[in-house]
Amino acid sequence: MSRIGRMPIAVPAGVDVKIAEGNVITVKGPKGTLTKELHPEMIIKQEGAEINVSRPSEIKAHKALHGLTRTLLNNMIIGVTEGYEKTLEVNGVGYRAQLQGKNLLMNLGYSHPVEMVPADGITIEVPNPNTIIVKGIDKQVVGEFAAKVREKRLPEPYKGKGIKYSYEHIRRKEGKTGGKK
Repeated sequence: MSRIGRMPIAVPAGVDVKIAEGNVITVKGPKGTLTKELHPEMIIKQEGAEINVSRPSEIKAHKALHGLTRTLLNNMIIGVTEGYEKTLEVNGVGYRAQLQGKNLLMNLGYSHPVEMVPADGITIEVPNPNTIIVKGIDKQVVGEFAAKVREKRLPEPYKGKGIKYSYEHIRRKEGKTGGKK
């Protein structure tokens, strides 16, 4: 039995979960509404303030989907109550970020500024020119947008210049040495 899949999901007060035909789940909370179609073979039951996920059989595919389904459902509930955020750091001389309306404008050492339009449901904050905070209720969308921002200038190992996650540690390399002549 899947250890993660077996655990019940607590539904906090103020969160409304609707399970429709074909496992289309709609979660409404204080931060917004999320709808996701989960695998139709998984068995999702709501009992009071708890949701339980079970699998129809012991075949390998159902075992794999059991924990995944529970985690996706739990992430939706956390998203509409607390939300998700990723913090990025911009390192490098002359590298900086700023907001222009809702769009993110970054100077990253290219001959042109890089402008990024946030996806639906994403808000961007730039508390200082070297920090970007991506917020939203959908964990996947927040992570994907943060990864696209980071991709514009990946951190390099020699000087540590680029965009990195706040928790990320860049392993530094030593530069070239003189050598024989």
